[in-house]
Amino acid sequence: MRLLADFSTIGMTVAFSIFIGLGFGYYLDHKVFGGRTTPVFTMVFLGFGIFAGFLNLYRLAIRKDL
Repeated sequence: MRLLADFSTIGMTVAFSIFIGLGFGYYLDHKVFGGRTTPVFTMVFLGFGIFAGFLNLYRLAIRKDL
């Protein structure tokens, strides 16, 4: 049952990591820098979010010996 609970959170973990990175990059582009750097920080932090999501997925898989 514990294993099922751990794996049921995989999708949410990956999605939240991606959306947090995207939101932070969008905030930096539009609020902090006033739109002068519009796609730059959004894309950089989207990449960080994707990397963090899959890193969490990898760590869970290693911890569960898959």
